[in-house]
Amino acid sequence: VRFLEQQNKMLETKWNLLQGQTATRSNIDAMFEAYIANLRRQLDSLGNDKMKLEADLHNMQGLVEDFKNKYEDEINRRTECENDFVLIKKDVDEAYMNKVELEAKLESLTDEINFLRSIYEEELRELQSQIKDTSVIVEMDNSRNLDMDAIVAEVRAQYEDIANRTRAEAETWYKTKYEEMQTSANRYGDDLRSTKTEIADLNRMTDNDLINVNKYIFTQRANLEAQIAEAEERGELAVKDAKSRIRELEEALQRAKQDMARQIREYQDLMNVKLALDIEIATYRKLLEGEEDRLATGIKAINIS
Repeated sequence: VRFLEQQNKMLETKWNLLQGQTATRSNIDAMFEAYIANLRRQLDSLGNDKMKLEADLHNMQGLVEDFKNKYEDEINRRTECENDFVLIKKDVDEAYMNKVELEAKLESLTDEINFLRSIYEEELRELQSQIKDTSVIVEMDNSRNLDMDAIVAEVRAQYEDIANRTRAEAETWYKTKYEEMQTSANRYGDDLRSTKTEIADLNRMTDNDLINVNKYIFTQRANLEAQIAEAEERGELAVKDAKSRIRELEEALQRAKQDMARQIREYQDLMNVKLALDIEIATYRKLLEGEEDRLATGIKAINIS
């Protein structure tokens, strides 16, 4: 454009010089005028091209500014995503630490459950030992014995089965044992009645026989009555003691069941918390993976642009 302007000025100068000459022919004037007109048309065309190029330049600068703003927005979004990633990672780390603590607590409670179970088994063995050491022997006529060892052994054998049975089974067993003890008591009552019948038979002996054996019968009767009284007292004490033992065993079993139920509930609660934490950690992990994929896709798109 500058070159054409300079050419235009130079031609105008030449034109002025030529006009000053007196010996200029008219055909030369026409040629210069045509040439100047052509140059002016070229100048106008170049001016239009200049305006068009300036408009294109302005549009291009707008596009550059727009892309610059988009780039800055993407940088800001990336920064925000990185901050969110740091926060989410912090939450995941905290969740993992909570998981570790809960697993440690779970292990501790499991050890406590095992410890309480061992204590319960030890108490059970002590109770069984006490039951084993408890025996009642009722002597009648120096030949009749109320041997409680068999009863206690049966109680101990059946009590060992109670730990693996339901409460209904335990109640059935207690009812059965009570009926057995009632049967034993009835059998003992039959023995007492038999002895009393023998005494009555002795009382119905003839007078001569009574005179001959009066001293013996009196002594024997006194001994029998003393033995009966002692046997009744011991039998009642044995029954009371056995019932007391059964009640103690029932209470101990109930406490053990309650403790086991409580510990199982605590264990289940811990397992539920652990499951929730595992789900939350898996969710965070998926979010992180999705965010990383999105960031990688955005950065790849920016690089391509």
